[in-house]
Amino acid sequence: MNTNTLSRSKSIIDFDSPKIKRYNRMRKRKDQMATVGVAIGGISVIAAILLIFLYLLYEVIPMFQSAAVEPMAEYALPGDDSLTLYLAIEEQNELALRVSQSGQISFYQLDDGTLKTQFNLALPDDTHITSFAINSDESRLMVAGLSNGQALIFKHNYRITYPGDKRLITPRIDYPYGEEAFTIADSSQALTEIAIRDEEELLQIIAHNGTQLMGVNFVKEEEFMSEELVLDAQNMDLPAIVANSEDHNLALGELLIDVDQRFLFVHLGGAQMAVIDIENGDYQRINAGGEIQNLAFLLGGISLLIADDQGNIGQWFMVKDEHSQPQFTEIRQFESHYKGDSVLITSEQRRKGFVVVNGDGEIAIYHSTAHKNVFNATLLSADKPQHLSLSPRSNRLQVVTQSGQVKVFVVDNKHPEVSWSSLWGQVWYESYQEPEYIWQSSSSSNDFEPKMSLMPLAFGTLKAAFYAMLIGAPLAVFGAIYTAYFMTSGMRRKIKPLIELMEALPTVILGFLAGLWLAPFMEANLVGIFSILLFLPPGVVLFAYGISKLPMSVQNRINEGWHGFILIPVVLLLGAGCLAMGSPVETLFFNGDMRQWLTHDLGISFDQRNAMVVGVAMGFAVIPTIFSIAEDAIFSVPKHLSYGSLALGATPWQTLVGVVIPTASPGIFSGLMIGLGRAVGETMIVLMATGNTPIMDANIFEGMRTLSANIAVEVPEAEVDSTHYRVLFLAAFVLFIFTFMVNTAAEIVRQRLRKKYGSL
Repeated sequence: MNTNTLSRSKSIIDFDSPKIKRYNRMRKRKDQMATVGVAIGGISVIAAILLIFLYLLYEVIPMFQSAAVEPMAEYALPGDDSLTLYLAIEEQNELALRVSQSGQISFYQLDDGTLKTQFNLALPDDTHITSFAINSDESRLMVAGLSNGQALIFKHNYRITYPGDKRLITPRIDYPYGEEAFTIADSSQALTEIAIRDEEELLQIIAHNGTQLMGVNFVKEEEFMSEELVLDAQNMDLPAIVANSEDHNLALGELLIDVDQRFLFVHLGGAQMAVIDIENGDYQRINAGGEIQNLAFLLGGISLLIADDQGNIGQWFMVKDEHSQPQFTEIRQFESHYKGDSVLITSEQRRKGFVVVNGDGEIAIYHSTAHKNVFNATLLSADKPQHLSLSPRSNRLQVVTQSGQVKVFVVDNKHPEVSWSSLWGQVWYESYQEPEYIWQSSSSSNDFEPKMSLMPLAFGTLKAAFYAMLIGAPLAVFGAIYTAYFMTSGMRRKIKPLIELMEALPTVILGFLAGLWLAPFMEANLVGIFSILLFLPPGVVLFAYGISKLPMSVQNRINEGWHGFILIPVVLLLGAGCLAMGSPVETLFFNGDMRQWLTHDLGISFDQRNAMVVGVAMGFAVIPTIFSIAEDAIFSVPKHLSYGSLALGATPWQTLVGVVIPTASPGIFSGLMIGLGRAVGETMIVLMATGNTPIMDANIFEGMRTLSANIAVEVPEAEVDSTHYRVLFLAAFVLFIFTFMVNTAAEIVRQRLRKKYGSL
């Protein structure tokens, strides 16, 4: 085509034609739609993340709200004018119970004091009540010590019916062991103080007359024919407590029996207590510090609360010493604002909390495991409190003053178990020998102490991610370097999609294979596995070095970029050889069983489903993610940079290290961080391949439990809006914040790397 023809063709093109204008308008609209679509998509992603953040906060914040106590009612105490021995509230917060010293039991409406019904205890003739005790508030079992040395056991129960679809609660008094009183001492000895502990096989009653301890064990037996319960009474041999130089006027005081029916706690007056080992008759004396004002068991009957006149409330329980002998030990102290007498304590019936009321009218609520004061306020007048009771659900509090007034309070205290120390610190739990990090959120026992430390779960999450990255990151990055820089384009087109296809494999399948096949295989071939880790890398290097020493005529027959293909049979042969020699080596050096050698000779515990299995399985899962991003970053390095380096005399390796990797470092780092995020958030693999044990142990042969796996396991079983339920959401929030912080730090580092090496 000549010049004139070209000029005529150019003159024909009209950029202002209607067709071109329509095309430009359409393209502009498409660009605008694409811009709006991308903006909406980005904003939607940010909004979705923000909504997740806000929802997690919505579930978590109620745990950290303070408790509240509000007055509900005030009225005169129903019943006779004798001394009040005991108060209680039934489950539905409708009725309250009062036991008086005359033996009268009054049931009345909690909200206004209206008397509903009264009962009189079946006391023997010519006797009166001289002491009183309860087995526990939750059991509702009570005992009255009598002036003739006998004890009467009774219990308050409630029958609920719905006549006319309206709830009707009918109270009653039962005598589970008969209306006849049990003889504890001879008729001339009044029981000044008494204690009772009723368990499945043994009923135990211990009392004293002011100076001498007396006790009877009632062994429970069931008759073969009638299936009736028979009590076999056996007198107890209790030691006589001898006065020492600190005892000016030794007098036995309040008695308490622990839940195991082994230890008897006796107040000796002042700051002194005696802890009697019922099994062998020994006892130890304890000085509580200040003058003891009140004693009360926490839920479960293991921990004893001791309040003194100095404002201290101590939690004590038995701890074994270096000789495995139980010692009564103060575990923690709760400070209060009072100093003086008239201190009353009552424990919650379903949690490890307790309420304290003092003579100044101050009401304080504590939780033992969380070691915190949940509520503290002066809500009573100068009229000193005489008795108090807490409802089974811990949402009603009843206080009776010395003037005979009943004051009822509404208590809002939903999540006292949560504190910084209980979530992240070491806690000394009941029956443990020292403070520990423990996650054990539930149990079959009603008096169980929840252990909800997030430290084992956070540690397990980091441990799983560390071993996964330790195995997966080097393989993924080095594989990406070789594939993008050294491999031929034809082979790369086959290898890269094949590795990326690994990401489509469901993690539940990987977890299933890891738990049922890989874990037993690695346990049976420990020596072979370690041999592979030790000998495979140097074996590959030696093989490559041998190839480099071959004559050039032989080396030239290997196509450039296909060296990796030659290494495949080498890797397979080395791996098979290591596994094959594992058994002889194990027999020669480890007596045929490396696991037993680790456990018994080195003292290293071994669990079949352990961190090593998780590292291999989860490393396999994160390799495709890291590989794909890192390979794209390396392959996208402009060719003129590497060609320029080679042209200046640099070797391919020098070009890779000095030019390609620095330029691609932001992408490689992004791949590593995304892989780390995948490892931290992985659920199914760690759930199925770790043993799922929440322990803090860096041992590679021990399992772990991660935050994500714990959420997956326990959320379906958690009661909605319970503390356990909200702590699981807190775990999710911690995981969210951790991922956010890692991603933020990764983006900052990536931008700095891009700024530093972007000028190459």
